[in-house]
Order: sequence, then C-alpha cells, then structure tokens
Amino acid sequence: MNHKIGVIPFDISGDRMAVMFVTSQKRGRWILPKGDLKINETHKQGCKREAFEEAGVRGKLLTDFPMTMVIGKSNGHKVENVIVTYYPLLVTTQTDKWPEDAKRERHWSLLDKAHKVTERADYLQLIKQFDAIAPWILETAKHKKAKLQAKLTQAL
Repeated sequence: MNHKIGVIPFDISGDRMAVMFVTSQKRGRWILPKGDLKINETHKQGCKREAFEEAGVRGKLLTDFPMTMVIGKSNGHKVENVIVTYYPLLVTTQTDKWPEDAKRERHWSLLDKAHKVTERADYLQLIKQFDAIAPWILETAKHKKAKLQAKLTQAL
C-alpha cells in the first residue's frame, strides 16, 4: 500500500473557518490536495509542494495535527485504497497561476458547509475529523496569523 501526504487548505476570519477543495484530474470530483513524497522530501516539504502544484496556495503547515485516513483513488480502471496523512495548511497566499491550473478548479467552502461540497464518504470522514479538532486548529491559526501580522508591521 502506497502512503501519500496531503493538505487541508484553510483560512480563518474571526472564529469562522473555510476549507479549499480542488477538483480531481480525471473525474472532476471535489477532493483535497495530496500526492507522493519525492526522494528525501519531508512531510512538510511534500505537503507545501502539493498544495502549490494542485491548488496554487502557500501557507503555514500545522504539523501538530496530522490526520491519517484511507482514501479511495481511481487508477483509471478501479478505485484503490491509499493511506494519506493530511495536515491543515493555513493559507497565506493564493496565486492566480499555478502548475495545475489548467487541470483543476478550486472552491472555498465554510467549514460548516464543507460536507455539501464532496459526496465521497472518505472525504466526508476527513472533514468530520478536521471539524472535531477545529477549536485547536483555530487557536493555533490565530496565533500564527498574529505572528505574521507582527512581522509585516515590523517590515514597514
């Protein structure tokens, strides 16, 4: 069984959270960015690379909140199960151009509505797990955003 890494791109506004989905390349279903690690690549490096390649986003990876799930992946003929460790990614930059922009669409959804975006049981389970730990993710994200804002203020 192949172990992949992935991200749950999200942003916050006050106490509200939104999650970004991307379309799969073959079937156009709403999924979350994931992929294989390259040789000598850490989870953090791989996650950041996949987030940019598939969704055109950069941000702060919250490594304290890994979620490992079994996700179905179509190989063209059948769906095979793969193990994916997802990490929340607090989006700090969203670009208009990215490596897979011709192959994928993006969609932001408020966390409490995210279950309406994807109909797949595996992603619904992942979103449910993310939602269950959302208070801790939100607290961490607020702290990281405050640090980023302080750095920007100092730079001016």
